[in-house]
Amino acid sequence: MEMGMVARWKLRWQTWDLRVVILVSLGLQILLIFVAPLRKRVSRAWITMPIWSAYLLADVMANFAVGLISNSQGMVENGKTMSIQCRHRSGPFADPTLLAFWAPFLLLHLGGPDTITAFSLADNELWLRHLLGLGFQCCAVGYAFIQSYPNHKFWIPTLLMFLVGVIKYSERTRALYLASSRIFQDSLLEDPDPGPNYAKFMDEYTSKNNAKLPTSIQMIPEPSKRNKTGTDEAEEGLSDLEVVQAAHKYYLTFRGLIADLIFSSAQRNESRDFFLKQTARDAFKIVEVELNFFYEILYTKAKVMQRKYLGYPLRVLSFILTCAALVLFYLIEKKKFHKFDIVVSYILLVGAIALDLIASLMILYSDWTAIALTKSDPPNWFIKKLQCLLNVKRKRWPETPKPQWFSHRKIMQIVRLRWSESLSQYNLINYCLHPRMGWWEKTIGFFGLTIMLDGIKYVNTEDFTSHLRDLIFAELKMKSDLANDLQKAKEIFSARGDWILKHEGHINLLDWINKIEFDESLILWHIATELCYYTNHSKDEKTSGNSYDDDTKLNRELSKVLSDYMLYLLIMQSPMLSSIAGIGKMRFRDTCAEAKKFFLGRKILKEDVNFRKIFTSSKCFSCCFSKYFFNEEKGQDKKLQEACESILKVNTEVSPVTVKGDRSKSVLFDACRLAKELQKLKRKQIWKIISKVWVELMSYAAGHCRVNAHMAQLSKGGQLLTLVWLLMAHLGLGDQFQIREGHARAKLIVSK
Repeated sequence: MEMGMVARWKLRWQTWDLRVVILVSLGLQILLIFVAPLRKRVSRAWITMPIWSAYLLADVMANFAVGLISNSQGMVENGKTMSIQCRHRSGPFADPTLLAFWAPFLLLHLGGPDTITAFSLADNELWLRHLLGLGFQCCAVGYAFIQSYPNHKFWIPTLLMFLVGVIKYSERTRALYLASSRIFQDSLLEDPDPGPNYAKFMDEYTSKNNAKLPTSIQMIPEPSKRNKTGTDEAEEGLSDLEVVQAAHKYYLTFRGLIADLIFSSAQRNESRDFFLKQTARDAFKIVEVELNFFYEILYTKAKVMQRKYLGYPLRVLSFILTCAALVLFYLIEKKKFHKFDIVVSYILLVGAIALDLIASLMILYSDWTAIALTKSDPPNWFIKKLQCLLNVKRKRWPETPKPQWFSHRKIMQIVRLRWSESLSQYNLINYCLHPRMGWWEKTIGFFGLTIMLDGIKYVNTEDFTSHLRDLIFAELKMKSDLANDLQKAKEIFSARGDWILKHEGHINLLDWINKIEFDESLILWHIATELCYYTNHSKDEKTSGNSYDDDTKLNRELSKVLSDYMLYLLIMQSPMLSSIAGIGKMRFRDTCAEAKKFFLGRKILKEDVNFRKIFTSSKCFSCCFSKYFFNEEKGQDKKLQEACESILKVNTEVSPVTVKGDRSKSVLFDACRLAKELQKLKRKQIWKIISKVWVELMSYAAGHCRVNAHMAQLSKGGQLLTLVWLLMAHLGLGDQFQIREGHARAKLIVSK
């Protein structure tokens, strides 16, 4: 009986497997076209993981369905499907002609939606695999078509859909090819530049000398193309359309950053002069849109679609062919086919048309189309009509407060974002103060889940505020204004806190940056910021009876946000700082070990947590899990303040390395000494200096992060570090400006 039940379920699966897989494949295409753009706006795992799963599953489902169709066609005899197991099976069995008609839709699904061609940068390097896949899948679809011919009633619509599928799959393969590192770099290289004809010039010079003519060479420098700078007076704010136009202009100039190309001083001066005149809001919006262009050429079909003679015409052709296939399918008599199979066919046709229409609307309302429609000056009547119809001058960033809860306003706010506009926070002392579960942590570590679960429990997010934006831009603008030559710009670019300390006159603090590695200074300043944050403020309130003024309070909050953000990058996003992080993780672990040991000794932290006690006090396992991973202990701020005060009470007259040696890389009490030095400053100066140091540390990290790491973050919600990196390049702060002059013109002067 059990064997009979197994046989029935097996028969049922063989009956419905192809239909289920095809419909799931279509569903994944619909899901991806809507959800895939969210990954550049949301940095949460709850959106990244489903997109990753759908991206991988979409190809698997389409390939699997093509295999099922090819296998089913192999059981065809005289145009009727033969059952190996049982000939009298009931239920809908697809006719071979319908199987052949469905096959091209799977080729179309393998082409994927316009909104995602690659999930990561590594996918672009696999373009050759997709090219081979295109060939094999075309052969499989062709095999299914030949097996059903000449009894194939739908051969014309099948052929039309086959052409559409080839176009779509070719678009994806070409998009991956153009976004691969070598091809992308080659596409940006200009024609070889041999320079002026030196040999001809010297031949002429030699002939003049041989003729005993008094000859000299006069060098005429290339005329400067630099615009008159307007740094003294900022321009009025740009409209949203002007922001998009400026972003596209500088995208065309600075896309070579992705390929590690170098730029001329003329390009630097032009960009620098423009950005020095902008407000912080406009400068950051330009950079956001520019990075959005980078994202779309690396991860979507945008570069293929923007081709004037291949992109738009092929898209129009594929839409016309799909509509024609739908009309022909409707006109052909279908009485002998099962109704459900006819419904599936209509769903595939309508789904293909709907996906094309949605993709077309996305293209029409994209920044690329807005740029294309505003290039012609003056525009003709047709362009004017299109501009009006598509509302290219619409407000792209309406000034509305961010909604706190999930609602229509929240959805619209997410749709308008160009990146996540959030900063992840990770705090060392807070991490060390959380109770430990010895055996539980060892179990987590055994399965390699420590980093993932630490990210859930200890990482939170803060919004990227206008105050933080203004602070960063003010600091970068001030430095750019001083960097008139390339040498000065490289000096500022290489500074990691020391330049601002010299500029502000705090020479006594330089040793905490100059004599140590970057990762050590980052952890040192992070702990020192935390100690000052929780002790200096409360101490001043007790002694003076009043709190900080607004500017000092703001600098205090921004310093903590940047401090926790930079530690998050060092520990949780280590690939971004891999070139400058050194032994940062080892130093972090040793520092945490010393902090935990210290807190245990001072009775601030319990040695272990009884998991059984938590479990018995919870109603269910999920409550226990939630209590351990998500619930913050009551009075956490008070506990942090107590911990910071305890650290500062330790006598640190003698350097820790003198007492402990240098085997342990902990910097806990070195940071305590730094905090005490900072607290010697005037109250208002402390947070002004700390905030400026953090901006410079972040700028150093942004400039020395590998380009691939920056581009990889674009598909994960983006990072503030990437915006700062590109903004620094536009302000002329970097080492990529290596072409000082153009071609000088030499002129032979023959004296009389």
